[in-house]
Amino acid sequence: MHQPEGNSRPYHHGDLRAALLSAAERTLRTKGATALSLRELARDLGVSHAAPGRHFKDKQALLDALALTGFQRMAAALDAADDPALPLELRLTALTRAYLGFTVDNPALLELMYARKHDPDIPARLATAIARTKEPLFRIITDAQRRGEIVPGDPEHIVLLAGASLHGVASLTATGHLPPESALTGVGELIHHLLHGLRPR
Repeated sequence: MHQPEGNSRPYHHGDLRAALLSAAERTLRTKGATALSLRELARDLGVSHAAPGRHFKDKQALLDALALTGFQRMAAALDAADDPALPLELRLTALTRAYLGFTVDNPALLELMYARKHDPDIPARLATAIARTKEPLFRIITDAQRRGEIVPGDPEHIVLLAGASLHGVASLTATGHLPPESALTGVGELIHHLLHGLRPR
């Protein structure tokens, strides 16, 4: 629905789907997922209440689309942070810093993303996007195994253990139990302990 010039509403023309996702993410950040409503988004954008139905059949489809964009953005951030030229500890530290940075910037979105992550009924595109976020850490682990820098074994299992440690810190940060500054400044120590353990050396 094209709005006349001078209308102050945020949506005027173009990609309604993108506008709905952008508005939904703003609502998610400020009010949480329970406040999301296709009808309310349509009203805020100045389109008919039926217009969002052309893009999202229901609220769950909207939530899945938000989660999909979140995992895609996370994968891009992790890919950009991974530098194979770095030594292992610095490489892992850079990746973890990018992951925690995404967490700090998007706590509500992260909660939504992980609420759907283990649901067996998620759409195929969402499952693929989730898998993509694991690839940078998998690359780092398999590269380190080839060089003999970490223990041999099933890399999927090692990625699961390392990822659980990193996500634990991210979850504490997203839920407000760990201040973002502490999480980010403690990344080096976290990776050092992950690689070397806690025994005195």
